Amino acid sequence: MNAKKTYKIEVDCANCANKMEQAAAATAGVKSATVNFMALKMIVEFDEGADVDSVMKDVLKNCKKVEDDCEIYL
Repeated sequence: MNAKKTYKIEVDCANCANKMEQAAAATAGVKSATVNFMALKMIVEFDEGADVDSVMKDVLKNCKKVEDDCEIYL
């Protein structure tokens, strides 16, 4: 079964939210990532057997690379 989790995020603009979405989706262990800028939420679907906590640490690192102002509340 695939795990899907929703995280509260902080990001300043819709364009930055798109960058976060792309960075998250490109992270190993992530099957898909969707950022809802209006709701300030990120929905992440994980690959089967992925270690959700360590994958999300990588997602946060990757998002900070493209948008150093952003935050994901893990």
